[in-house]
Amino acid sequence: MTLLLTRNDLETLLDPADCLAALREAFRTAGASPVPGQRVVTGLPFPSTGTALLPGLLPGVEAYTVKVNAKFPGARPALRGVVCLFSGVDGALLALLDSATVTAWRTGLAAALGTHLLASPGPPQGAAVGVIGAGAQADLMVRGLRALRPCGPLLVHDLDPERAAAFAARHGGRAVTSPQAVAAGADIVLLATWSRTPLLHLADTHPGQHLTTLGADEPGKRELAADLLDAALVVVDDRELAATTGTLASPGLPATAAPTLTELLTAAHPGRTGSDTRTVYAPAGLPWQDLALSWLAHERARELGVGQDFDFLG
Repeated sequence: MTLLLTRNDLETLLDPADCLAALREAFRTAGASPVPGQRVVTGLPFPSTGTALLPGLLPGVEAYTVKVNAKFPGARPALRGVVCLFSGVDGALLALLDSATVTAWRTGLAAALGTHLLASPGPPQGAAVGVIGAGAQADLMVRGLRALRPCGPLLVHDLDPERAAAFAARHGGRAVTSPQAVAAGADIVLLATWSRTPLLHLADTHPGQHLTTLGADEPGKRELAADLLDAALVVVDDRELAATTGTLASPGLPATAAPTLTELLTAAHPGRTGSDTRTVYAPAGLPWQDLALSWLAHERARELGVGQDFDFLG
């Protein structure tokens, strides 16, 4: 039987602290997988982009994932698709999960982890946090970061002022009118937009600031200008993806020199070394991240009796 898990099911099953623990451990061990993950992106003859991530593999988990998405920027949610969780023992389809929810959780929380590891601690009450792009991934970044450290005032900007105001109200923050206003007032800046032109340049930022950019997950998408990236310590989740489709695909940026989050977690790279260092976390998103949360949700769903069983073999 295949377990069907909807958005409501997943939001019942998943907990930020448990997901962060699973992602932290997975970042430490994912490199031991003998099969590299693949990210396939293609344009479609509609106002959309198709993406497939496969296979999601982790040491010690006898299962793998294949995720198929379509991104429709004008839709809500913009991401539509499924995560297929397969048994590694006999190939059985264990579960179908709503990919918009899995993607928001794993992307937002993995980004929160990278942000926490790179950003300066800030004052005892927490550093000021800014959000540019008030969508589901930003929501999980804020929730995850608050689970990892104290956070100070929150500033929010979105192209849709009502969306920014609603996000700020949910999280006890304040909406502002531009990306530059966010960067001027925040020590930690979280970007999650569809932008194809840089939203922030070096002159918009200040020494010691941290920025996490989620928008550059396809060729042509850019949130941070080259002068800012060149001046910062940039950390990625995967060098090859960062260089070919991600933030470091811009000409002249030395992708091969960028450390990975795994290297920070295993102490192979020191990360931030000075209070004035600008830091950037620029993940592309990896297939095993889908497995980490899908497996957690599947196991918990079976324990709690959540979801609906469906027999595809009929």
